[in-house]
Amino acid sequence: MDLSSLSVAELRRLQTKVETEIRRRSDTAKKDLLKRMQKLAAEHGMSLNEVIGQEADKAPAAAPAAKKAAAAKPVKKAKAASVIKFRHPENASIGWTGHGRKPQWVIDWVAQGKSLDDLRADAAAVTAA
Repeated sequence: MDLSSLSVAELRRLQTKVETEIRRRSDTAKKDLLKRMQKLAAEHGMSLNEVIGQEADKAPAAAPAAKKAAAAKPVKKAKAASVIKFRHPENASIGWTGHGRKPQWVIDWVAQGKSLDDLRADAAAVTAA
């Protein structure tokens, strides 16, 4: 197949078809393998769960241990409230903490050659006073 003659749109359609077919074949292969493994285990008088160590009589014994382990875990602390460090120049109700992806209004501000320091929430409060 000569891919160089295909357009970008045709390549994307082909890519989607290939990804779908890979998923389908992978799912089918997994199901077939599981059936073969179950059949092989049954031929030896066992279930697949017994072969991989998930015997039914072991499950109740593991449950109390799981409860103890869960109780021993420390409780997660709630995240501290994010503090707004930068305010929108025209709408002070819009802010950004300085963490994560920059909002588009911050990107536009900097693209205009303006300083990010001009947007600082504490600086705005000082200039407003």
